Amino acid sequence: MKTYYNLIDKLFAYLDGSSLINTVTFGDLLEVDLSKQTIFPLAHVGISSITFQEYIMTVSLNIIVMDIVDDEKDDKLSKDNPHLGLDNTHDIHNSLLNVINGIQSSLRRGGMYDANYEIDGNPTAQLFEDRFENKVTGWSMTVNINMPNNDMALINADGSQCP
Repeated sequence: MKTYYNLIDKLFAYLDGSSLINTVTFGDLLEVDLSKQTIFPLAHVGISSITFQEYIMTVSLNIIVMDIVDDEKDDKLSKDNPHLGLDNTHDIHNSLLNVINGIQSSLRRGGMYDANYEIDGNPTAQLFEDRFENKVTGWSMTVNINMPNNDMALINADGSQCP
């Protein structure tokens, strides 16, 4: 059964192909060495559950995109746009929103949709700011993806044909 690998490969290819992302990781975010500044901007994918239907599997996953906040320490009044603050937080939000939006768009009507992956419902993205080893900010998007469950026909009564 390669269905899981195919989905992971598609997500990796999309995120790795983005010029806005340096590193793509999967699994438990706590196992990623977030102290390495060279890995940012980072995209992380965590699969939380899979729901089985007759011919469809729905994968629930969380995609996190983040970058390190660079505190400038400039005089706020001397900036052209003081409402944007003293650091690059809004720049990070803007650029990484493009990554999150691109993934959901690809699932709705793009290359991932053409590969038989389809959004179930409407994904939601939440802004976050956290302090791991570095101060980071970005987006966390929860999305459910429907994909074909064709491998079930391969299993006979004793499971001997299970891939």
